[in-house]
Amino acid sequence: MGYFLAFLLAVMAFSHSSMDGLRAPAVTVVQAPAAAPPPATKAPAPAPAVAKQTPSAEEILAARQLVVPVQGIPRSRLKDTFDEGRGKGRAHRAIDIMAPWGTPVLAADDGQVTKISSNRGGGLSVYQTDASGRFLYYYAHLAGYAEGLHDGQLVRRGEVIGYVGATGNAPDHAPHLHFAVQYVESGSRWAKLWGRGEAVNPYLALALAN
Repeated sequence: MGYFLAFLLAVMAFSHSSMDGLRAPAVTVVQAPAAAPPPATKAPAPAPAVAKQTPSAEEILAARQLVVPVQGIPRSRLKDTFDEGRGKGRAHRAIDIMAPWGTPVLAADDGQVTKISSNRGGGLSVYQTDASGRFLYYYAHLAGYAEGLHDGQLVRRGEVIGYVGATGNAPDHAPHLHFAVQYVESGSRWAKLWGRGEAVNPYLALALAN
């Protein structure tokens, strides 16, 4: 009995030490490194500023929708004589609109008659500004003026202001309207004074208008 008890205790001690040897080793938990933040996204570069292009005097004039200043003349019959020479090295700086003597001459635009005159070059002439005061219109070689026309008179686009002729230095056999335009800065002290502005070719404004 004593031997049996001793044997049993020995077996139990052996089993306990064997179980200790079979214990799972301690596991060290290693945390995964934190994910790196995504790279900062650069804001797109702003588009370069586009400078506003100032319209030319011809473009501004075209927007005014002028009427052909000679009654009954279709736009298709107009000719660009703006750059033609006129002797002594000077350019024409106007367009000539051929028409029979006495054909009504019309105000090309709304505005005001600033001067009625007679001179050796242009003969009987009318000076007019547009409503903005930036464009000056010159009608020359007239046979006469519309009845009652006077300096300072307000006129409407298409209103009769005179009649085609050949006064001044125009040849008698070629009656026509000499039509010229000048542009001055708004508010300029030269407004209403012919010869102080920029000469503008009215051909495109007249020929291409609706």
